Amino acid sequence: MKATSLQKDPVFEALPRWKHGTGCRYFPCKFWTPINQILCSTEKRWIEMKGKVFLGLLLFLIMFIVPFLSIGAKIPDKADKLKKEASTVSQTKPQQSAAPGAASSVSGFKILDTRSNTVITTDDRSFLYGAIVTEMSPDFEPEALKAQGVAAYTFYSRLREQQRSSPTASLKGADFSADTQGWQIFVTKEQMKQRWGDQFDTYYNKLTPVVNAIYGKVLKSDGELADATYYAISSGNTETSEDIWGGKRKYLVAVASPGDMFASGYQTSAAFSTEQFKTAVLKTAPKANLSGDPSAWVGTIQRTASGTVKSIQIGGTNITGGDIRSAFALRSSNFSLSYAKGTFTFLVKGYGHGVGMSQVGANYMASQGSTYQQILAWYYPTTTLTTVK
Repeated sequence: MKATSLQKDPVFEALPRWKHGTGCRYFPCKFWTPINQILCSTEKRWIEMKGKVFLGLLLFLIMFIVPFLSIGAKIPDKADKLKKEASTVSQTKPQQSAAPGAASSVSGFKILDTRSNTVITTDDRSFLYGAIVTEMSPDFEPEALKAQGVAAYTFYSRLREQQRSSPTASLKGADFSADTQGWQIFVTKEQMKQRWGDQFDTYYNKLTPVVNAIYGKVLKSDGELADATYYAISSGNTETSEDIWGGKRKYLVAVASPGDMFASGYQTSAAFSTEQFKTAVLKTAPKANLSGDPSAWVGTIQRTASGTVKSIQIGGTNITGGDIRSAFALRSSNFSLSYAKGTFTFLVKGYGHGVGMSQVGANYMASQGSTYQQILAWYYPTTTLTTVK
């Protein structure tokens, strides 16, 4: 919300007895009518009675007006008090009164553009615009866009905090790297204009209230910025960080995400000839024994509770699901593998690592009436949504 002047303050406007115009700024308006009536009704008597009435009326006016002069003298103090209270609210709740573009106590982001090998500097508000659109279409539900904005801002604020306390030389002083030309992690306003063309104003204007609503908001766990990871589509359930990366975080746990199963890209397949399959596996696991009948190459598969492949035995060698995903460029590590007529076929569920917030799942929740606060609480349980001051 934009800060308002004292004259527009709703508290000031709620005082109907005080006229704002000139002439009776410090006097109750309801008292002016009796005075005018008295002056009009005594006009003739003033001419007729002259001296005697003049003295009586003068005495009356003095007795009548003097008390209100003292009341009027207190009005500036009341106005000062209102101004002081408005100033206090602005300082204690900046997220409600700060105008768009107002600076927060946290400095901007420094981003290493991997294509140009230069460091881009952007303020936090501009970062929100550029980070949201690289992860979600502006056509997504506003509440989903807000949830994405908070997650991204939290995730990269955490990286910023880490880099500024312990810099990585390869980043050249930046907080993290991004491929802006490839629309990965962050893009500038000019790049949005180039891509969206005539639709720029429509999309950007839709994003503005989203950014205004979440500016400065982050997720925290035990007072620290959360590792708020996200991805495109889950398998129908999210994964725990412990199963996928080995690091346990109490807010990165498995939760149901049924809306993902309605997504057009929820299930995909990838087929490879025997020779293609063999070549890709040996690049990843050179010791695998891929001789003999191809139908016997694939052995035991171990999965997480949500279905992601933790390890798969191929040619007598255990290979992680993540390595197989990389070797065959699969959308996720939640897959099944079959062999028939000289072809190995992967049937894949979801898109991404599966830990944290599903973007398609978030959009589904928003379409069903969930707020961004509810979406974040669902995908990052036990975290607290707070405002950076």
